[in-house]
Amino acid sequence: MTSTVRPFAFRPTRAVWWRHYELPTLVLATALYAAWASLLWWHRSLPGWLLFLLGGSLVQIHSSLQHESIHAMRHLTRGLRAGLVWAPLNLWLPYALYHRSHSAHHVNFHLTHPEKDTESVYHAAEDWQDYGTLRRWIYGANQTLAFRLLVGPWLCLIDLARSEAARLQARDFSHVRMWLLHALGVAPVLFFVTQVCGMGLGTYVLCFVYPAMMLGALRSFTEHRWSDTPHGRVAIVESNLLFGLLYLYNNLHHVHHRAPTMPWYEIPFHFRRHRAAVLDANGHFYYRGYAEIARRYLFRPVFEPVHPLW
Repeated sequence: MTSTVRPFAFRPTRAVWWRHYELPTLVLATALYAAWASLLWWHRSLPGWLLFLLGGSLVQIHSSLQHESIHAMRHLTRGLRAGLVWAPLNLWLPYALYHRSHSAHHVNFHLTHPEKDTESVYHAAEDWQDYGTLRRWIYGANQTLAFRLLVGPWLCLIDLARSEAARLQARDFSHVRMWLLHALGVAPVLFFVTQVCGMGLGTYVLCFVYPAMMLGALRSFTEHRWSDTPHGRVAIVESNLLFGLLYLYNNLHHVHHRAPTMPWYEIPFHFRRHRAAVLDANGHFYYRGYAEIARRYLFRPVFEPVHPLW
């Protein structure tokens, strides 16, 4: 019995200097910004399909680093953690807003709740009855991987805009400062992209922002499902090194939810040491990579959009 409990009582491994100074994360962040700037500078010499793949991957890694800064990097001050990843390479989501929303998502007891889980794609039955036919069809189609990848990013932007507009209409101005700071960050990013590197804004959105949102949609597509127990609501996707680095091993999602401060570079080793216990704890909510998910759910819904309980 102890083997199913002890693996999740995470304690940092033996302190060494490179771990104390968060060296793996700092090296990764430095390499990421250098690669992003280089790709922009030499973008004219690359075919569009390669720019799409590389640009989206780099911005996705940056989003993964933002996620890492929310949970880990505990040897750095909060200001340094935020400063390391604050630059809005994805243009659309303020880091402070992501920090607040994602922290709320990590109340494991509320996972998948249509109103309390900020990242739930379920809908309450009462709300579903009020939706029109088109809206129901869209949310239903959004449970297939093909629709989630191609249209899901735009739905995400629409939902964000609708939410922020409703907040302003209710005279709630608590997010205004976040958006102003975000705008101050977007300005130098766009200046570098358009004026220094000579890339059009549309090209940057198409080849960097949009594919990164697609990769984020792939990762989150079936991270969570309804289960009677909170631990059974969090998946494990045991993928390859490429996706491991793109997502900083957040694909091993159950491990992250049970030990959110665990650094990204320790997650795969932890999972391999305690694989049986992890899968037993999450009820074997498991996929052998994203190819399996695509085979099963490319055009078939992963689950019904109406929450079975709420």
